[in-house]
Amino acid sequence: MSAQFTGLTWDHPRGYDALAQSAERVNHGLTTPLIHWNKQPLEGFESAPIAELAAANDLLVLDHPHLGEAVASGCLIPLDELYSVEQIQSWSSHCVGNSLNSYQMDGKTWALPLDVATQVIARRADRISEAPQNWASIEALSRDLPVALSLAGPHAILNVMSIAAASGALPGGVHFLPDDALRQGLELMQRLYDRRPAGSETLNPIALLDSMSHCDDIALVPLIFGYVTYSIPDRYPHHVAFSDSVLMPSAETKAGSNSRFHGVLGGTGIGFSTRSIPSAALLSHIADLLSPACQQELFPEFGGQPSLRSAWQNENVNRSMGNFYLDCLASAEAPLLRPRFDGYIAFQSAAAQTVRDCLAGIHTIDDSIKGIRQLWTQARSEARGNLDDRYIIREN
Repeated sequence: MSAQFTGLTWDHPRGYDALAQSAERVNHGLTTPLIHWNKQPLEGFESAPIAELAAANDLLVLDHPHLGEAVASGCLIPLDELYSVEQIQSWSSHCVGNSLNSYQMDGKTWALPLDVATQVIARRADRISEAPQNWASIEALSRDLPVALSLAGPHAILNVMSIAAASGALPGGVHFLPDDALRQGLELMQRLYDRRPAGSETLNPIALLDSMSHCDDIALVPLIFGYVTYSIPDRYPHHVAFSDSVLMPSAETKAGSNSRFHGVLGGTGIGFSTRSIPSAALLSHIADLLSPACQQELFPEFGGQPSLRSAWQNENVNRSMGNFYLDCLASAEAPLLRPRFDGYIAFQSAAAQTVRDCLAGIHTIDDSIKGIRQLWTQARSEARGNLDDRYIIREN
């Protein structure tokens, strides 16, 4: 039996199971189900135009860097037309870090944060008992233990951005990042890359964490999106512990403040497509996904990573999840938001390949810096709508 509304999310337990469970509960006893969730691989959101996905679904789960494309395409309904200002402000104040703000553009809110992830440190707790506190410690560990970088997909350039932001250099503007920030990141990554475990450079975050939790090939990844399920005690042969990403010694920022940021913000938000005519029942159901009960109970139980700060601080949630949330809370409260202009995703993919080529010795660091900047300039010149530079320096 078809449902009144359909949504599209990503095909991973973290992205699907809690939504499917909440749908089962709200659909129970209804002659016509309220909502049904479709799913596709995460890569599908990057390969298909977001307007095409929105045209086929009433609800769309998306990441904040896709927002510029979505707004330029006019395929989402501003949530300010569906929920009160007071309700949105309340969600914003209770969500961890800038997770809700990341879905605001042009003075409007386009999605609600369902899931929050940031780049953090992952380590084998039985091989590295204490979380490293600086990059010098991480480099020292790499001389004796297998330390891998997360380089597949967009992650190579995200690492460069995170290392730069950790010392206060924020991506944006005409040049993307200063030369010295790009060089510092590439040189640091090169030293770790040269000592990497063989084959680790091709693994995506899930494959890296699978390797860590099942065999001894990798002991530490210094910047990787956290996946709480790997932190659950006794779930895998080897326990993976997560902790906040490290900051760089310098606190001088290009913005003239003393702000430094932890790893790049990930996670997902949920938006209403313009094909949808939301009913009161649907609006209530989506709002309930951000309720404390849902965020502190249903999402953790079914592998989701909640967006409410109260869930990240909840003792019961942390006890069952190997203290994942409290150990990564500083990163979640001060993450680096990525640029969101239309065309950023294509830049991100191309720049990540440039970084991989640099580390593999195909291009010099100088040529790679030039190449990244050329890609950035081209992407901005072709963008529709807001270039969205200002938001990235917003303080928590």
